[in-house]
Amino acid sequence: MFRLVLLGPPGAGKGTQAVKIAEKYQIPHISTGDIFRKNVKEGTPLGKKAKEYMDKGELVPDKLVVELVTDRLDAADCKNGFLLDGFPRTVFQAEKLDQYLEVKGIALDKVIDISGDEEVLLERMIGRRVCRACGAPYHIKNMPPKEEGICDICGGEVYQRADDTEETVRNRFQVYQKQTMPLIAYYEKLANIIHIQSAGSPDTVFASIISVLGV
Repeated sequence: MFRLVLLGPPGAGKGTQAVKIAEKYQIPHISTGDIFRKNVKEGTPLGKKAKEYMDKGELVPDKLVVELVTDRLDAADCKNGFLLDGFPRTVFQAEKLDQYLEVKGIALDKVIDISGDEEVLLERMIGRRVCRACGAPYHIKNMPPKEEGICDICGGEVYQRADDTEETVRNRFQVYQKQTMPLIAYYEKLANIIHIQSAGSPDTVFASIISVLGV
């Protein structure tokens, strides 16, 4: 049983590790993006509120994000643990999460911060390509298609997504630094954060996480 929070900058491989951790410990992987989509699709009261902001292209306010996440944590499948991915993003959200857990008589076991050199992560991200037709992933340096611009699998166009351009990625790093560095300092004070380097293969990073968790 683990109650975990997963942090990491863009390109650190957080999504891959989240899936591995959730599978190993048989705990739900809770992503704020998934929660938003589910509530909006089902037309819940919280989902309708969130949709108002999303439709305007505005960020969903901290208070509403907290409501959506804590509502998800009340679900039966979280009784024996959970992995939060993408939440908390701010110190305010972290404080509200701690208050919620305290009321429930439980606490976080660990906050896992997957970090890495920004330039290395930048190269990893801006080199990513994907097939427009079948979604097959590529990388211009590590895993290029046999023929430039053409998918090995279906022959579709291999392209760079708008959110993988250098300008966009650097902006995402800036946002992450601004929002999340204070959050890391917050958890440092609570002494329940562990730092894992993203260098190496996904299996190597996962092994490092498992060794620290001690299971």
